[in-house]
Amino acid sequence: MIPPRFELEDSPMPRLEPALLPAAEEPRVGVGSTVLVLAGATVLGLGLALLSAGNFIVDEFARAPALGWVALAVAGAGFGLVGAGVWRELSGLMALRAVDRIRAGLESGEPRRIAAAARAWLDELPDGAGLAPAVGALNDPDAVLALLRTRVAAELQQRADALGRGAAMQVFALTAAMPSPALDALVVGWRGVRLVRQIAELNGLRPGLFGTLALLRRTALSAAGVAAADVAINSATRAVLSNPLLQHLAGDVAGAGVAARRMVVLARAAAAACSPMR
Repeated sequence: MIPPRFELEDSPMPRLEPALLPAAEEPRVGVGSTVLVLAGATVLGLGLALLSAGNFIVDEFARAPALGWVALAVAGAGFGLVGAGVWRELSGLMALRAVDRIRAGLESGEPRRIAAAARAWLDELPDGAGLAPAVGALNDPDAVLALLRTRVAAELQQRADALGRGAAMQVFALTAAMPSPALDALVVGWRGVRLVRQIAELNGLRPGLFGTLALLRRTALSAAGVAAADVAINSATRAVLSNPLLQHLAGDVAGAGVAARRMVVLARAAAAACSPMR
């Protein structure tokens, strides 16, 4: 006997077509609460200080004109220095943002954007004015990128590697002579920050305090990709340790070689973070 077949009816629940499904929205990144608190505290501090200075200057003018002019000069010099420091910090942060804009222009594939980004990059470099006419004479975007990669990016990378090898030798010698691991960490941290700032200045950047912190964050993000080039790093480290004095010290202090290697890695990571060319 053949069993009866049951046909299942369609579910009465309506089906949602893919086009009708709500699209997942990307998370919006806004200003953090820490930034708002710091900005508010800065505005209050500077604003109240400015009001207090203004009232003090008015009182001094009421006492004697000479005292008023002296107070005005002192207040003007003080607030001028504060303003110069703030402008330098903002300039350093804007220069880091400019690296991202130039990188986006070079990777856009549009001839006009590539040419504009190349000119902007050369304007930021200390020795970039000499290549500006050669870049302007090229109409092929691939030729512009090839020129930037072989003449600009390669030279900057060589200079950054030289700075890294010099920092590695200094760190090796200093950590080998340090009696305390805490002092070793302090020396390595100080020399690492100085190395990052040197490479930033090599690329035309002048980061201040906050710019340096942002640059260190970029360098940490770039270190993962740079660490993949282990062969080049090992060869550079062996070149640093080829000095007979360093080889003699390496027998006593093995950790100094690790610190020297970190300087080489840090130099390459900082160069990748500061350069708009990938």
